[in-house]
Amino acid sequence: MFEVIMYDGGVYRSAELFELIEDVGGAVLQKIRSSQMLTVTMSIPSEDKESVVALCKDIGGEVKEVPLAGTEIAVVGPTLGRHHMPHPICDIAEALRRKGALSIVMGLARGRGKGTSQISGSEVAIINEYDAAIFCFGNFKSCVEAKAELMKDIKIPLILVCGPRPEGLEDYCEGIVPGVGRKSERMRSPEERDKLDEIVSMTETVLKDKRKRMSEDPLFVHPSEVKQVLENYPPIDMCLRPSPIVLHLDGLRAKIPYDENIKAVSDIMIYDRRLGDIAKITESKLDRSSMLIKIKTGSEVDYDDARKSAGKA
Repeated sequence: MFEVIMYDGGVYRSAELFELIEDVGGAVLQKIRSSQMLTVTMSIPSEDKESVVALCKDIGGEVKEVPLAGTEIAVVGPTLGRHHMPHPICDIAEALRRKGALSIVMGLARGRGKGTSQISGSEVAIINEYDAAIFCFGNFKSCVEAKAELMKDIKIPLILVCGPRPEGLEDYCEGIVPGVGRKSERMRSPEERDKLDEIVSMTETVLKDKRKRMSEDPLFVHPSEVKQVLENYPPIDMCLRPSPIVLHLDGLRAKIPYDENIKAVSDIMIYDRRLGDIAKITESKLDRSSMLIKIKTGSEVDYDDARKSAGKA
């Protein structure tokens, strides 16, 4: 398994750090330099973490845990209207970002009202593109329980955040964090900050379980390895959109038009394999100018190879 950590320190002897990351088979996920200060988010094998941390401290840097790095999480509210947004949903999204996740805020088109709330098929498809989702409901128990139908078709790990603890919703989500309803101001008090920490901790636990399940049949290549190769692809290299490549647990999102780039991206070679042969590349439902790359597991690639061999025979 790979772990993600962050180095925060000076640029002095940073070349040694980059060499060690490459030597252990890790990858640099993000590098930010400001004057003589450097922040490096890296993905490294768990068994080599101790040696990397030791070097970071030896060259005068600080190591921070960013357990949610390499994930994209949707924070979903019933609507984007003032009745539901922006508090505390934006505070939850910011708390996730501080732990390394790339979070987005999404409101449903017709989520307002216990009797009229709905979620469309396109909204479900968009939410299912993320690594996890956090649904934020309101202050009334009966309303929260009635809106459970909004979550029934979500296939990714899901956490429910609401005011009172509802009953009978355990089958709809992986975790429930009560005590956070609608608010008209930021979550600033110590108790409220503790609730944000609880939500982040619950998210970490849920995604850790997902990583463990994935480790039973590991991906053919790690998403960070694909990211390193794609960064040299001219349309991505010249892309001016924020974070042109976003890592997921099982792949990545490339913010380039699907129709114009699908053939070239499919033909990119990764370890003497076409990317199109070791990954499922589809157009994102969120934006027609993005594509999703879901990396196949080792067993899936072996199965495909066996079918091809049988066909040739």
